[in-house]
Amino acid sequence: MDNSQNLSYQAGQAKGQAQEKVNQMMDKATNAAQSAKESLQEAAQQVQAAAQQVQAKAQGATDAVKNATGLNK
Repeated sequence: MDNSQNLSYQAGQAKGQAQEKVNQMMDKATNAAQSAKESLQEAAQQVQAAAQQVQAKAQGATDAVKNATGLNK
C-alpha cells in the first residue's frame, strides 16, 4: 500500500469515526429532547390539575358567600 492509499484509508477511517460520534451525539440530543418534552407535559398536567382545584375552591367560596348573604335564593 503506497502513501496516498494509506492516507486515503486513514481519512476514510476518521470520517467513519466522526460520523459515528455525530450519530451518538444526535441520539443523546434526541433522548434529552424527548425527556424534556415528557417533563413539560407532566408539569402542564400538574398545573392544570392545580388550576382546577383552585377553580373548584373559588366556586365553593362563592357559593358559601351567596348562601351566607341570602343571594342564592
